Amino acid sequence: LKDQFDNLDKHTQWGIDFLEKYAKFVKERIEIEQNYAKQLRNLVKKYCPKRSPKDEEPRFTSCIAFFNILNELNDYAGQREVVAEEMGHRVYGELMRYSHDLKTERKMHLQEGRKAQQYLDMCWKQMDNSKKKFERECREAEKAQQSYERLDNDTNATKADVEKAKQQLNLRTHMADENKNEYAAQLQNFNGEQHKHYYIVIPQIYKQLQEMDERRTIKLSECYKGFADSERKVIPIISKCLEGMILAAKSVDEHRDSQLVIDCFKSGFEPPGDFPFEDYSQNIYRTISDGTISTPKQEGMRIDTKTTVGKSKGKLWLFGKKPKPQSPPLTPTSLYTSSTPNGSQYPIFSIEPVHYCMSDIKTGKPRIPSFRSLKRGYFYLQGPALEDFSHLPPEQRRKKLQQRIDELNRELQKETDQKDALIKMKDVYEKNPQMGDPSSLQPKLTETMSNMDRLRMEIHKNEAWLSEVEGKVAARSDRRHSSDINHLVTQGRESPEGSYTDDANQEVRGPPQQHVQPSEFDDEFEDDDPLPAIGHCKAIYPFDGHNEGTLAMKEGEILYIIEEDKGDGWTRARRHNGEEGYVPTSYIDVTLEKNSKGA
Repeated sequence: LKDQFDNLDKHTQWGIDFLEKYAKFVKERIEIEQNYAKQLRNLVKKYCPKRSPKDEEPRFTSCIAFFNILNELNDYAGQREVVAEEMGHRVYGELMRYSHDLKTERKMHLQEGRKAQQYLDMCWKQMDNSKKKFERECREAEKAQQSYERLDNDTNATKADVEKAKQQLNLRTHMADENKNEYAAQLQNFNGEQHKHYYIVIPQIYKQLQEMDERRTIKLSECYKGFADSERKVIPIISKCLEGMILAAKSVDEHRDSQLVIDCFKSGFEPPGDFPFEDYSQNIYRTISDGTISTPKQEGMRIDTKTTVGKSKGKLWLFGKKPKPQSPPLTPTSLYTSSTPNGSQYPIFSIEPVHYCMSDIKTGKPRIPSFRSLKRGYFYLQGPALEDFSHLPPEQRRKKLQQRIDELNRELQKETDQKDALIKMKDVYEKNPQMGDPSSLQPKLTETMSNMDRLRMEIHKNEAWLSEVEGKVAARSDRRHSSDINHLVTQGRESPEGSYTDDANQEVRGPPQQHVQPSEFDDEFEDDDPLPAIGHCKAIYPFDGHNEGTLAMKEGEILYIIEEDKGDGWTRARRHNGEEGYVPTSYIDVTLEKNSKGA
């Protein structure tokens, strides 16, 4: 390699080019990893749920598993970014820095080699010049010797010419000897420099180039290893991400999802009851029966079954949606006569079938407190949701109210903790005035107390609604249970006139039942009419009623009581115009009736 300087120059340049080519490859790989991670993150962001914290959409296990998979995929994208960052820092950046240093080192070594070669060339030129000069002087000396010998042998030549030729010969000989010595010195110097050049300088330069090229090769090997290590370092985390996806897939529970669907759409309504039997033959039996039925004296005491059935039919048509399966057929209403002690007769109606029909009608449809409530529900089907969630089915309404009560209780607890902290801070300020002014905490303490009162009022109001919903659900269950029992009871002995009873002695009933029965008949539809008044009250103090669900009143105003205080300090009242709401129990003088239903 002593005379292959140009080849080594080309080889080292190829090595640097190859290094930069690999660096370019790593850069493109980094861009691929970055784009891949970016696309994965965009994909995750596209399919991630955009829900507010208060959104109560049912969380099915399949949805939760998919969201977990998206989270794991997002972590996987993060690991791809880690790979790109590691490659950029450990491989690409290192390669670019080393390539710059390698170019600088190669340039320095090549310059040293070129300087050594130039110095050797200069020595060679000096030696060559002295050689040519010595050669020229030698030829001139030979010519002078030939001229001297010719004149010395020529008999015609004068002695002066011979002496002159001899002096010229001596001069040329002396100059030839000097050039010979100079040539010998230059030759010896050139030989020494040449030996030094090929055995010391150039080998050292080549050795440095060799070491440089070997370091380049080692650096490439390290970069290859670092390239693979960047990927291998994230494999455990990527494996965890994949394991998380597998666990998310295994967490899918079809039974739980089904239960969530049931809980989400559970309305709380009872299934429709049997369709009642409508007896159109009552007029026939009434014509055949005793004519005293239509006497004016008994008209206020008897029950107009046709009117009653018509009323039930009208209400059934109003609230019903679909025809319902018919219940077992009922026989016409029986008419009995009984004698008084003075011998007069009066008609007695057996209303068991009517009572049974009304019970079926009542239990066969959702409970709607009043026609006003029906209109209110229809309005909120078209508009925003009510504050008391009355637009929802009972079961969903109960859940919503319970959730709101829990939230209000948490807020109340926060306000209570804040009040306790303020009181403690106020005590500290009072004991150590230098720490602060106690009066500066009074506005915040007043605001906290006001918030606590407001939250308590909201909690009482929502608890009242919740109690109302739970009471209605329980009453509906009881009515359905009693309806089933009545249905079984009516399967007993049938009288010849068509009334149902288990005891023949009970087929004819006395007049007192005529006074009790209308209230029982009215109870069958108490849910369809406004709640009955159980007393009245007089306002002792005025109440503004700014909050939702409260009723404003003036001092001395008379209101109907429709629901007693349940221990929360509020009583439900109604004005004469039908407006209802809650009023503070301590603001009114309550008078309850002995017979709540009759009131």
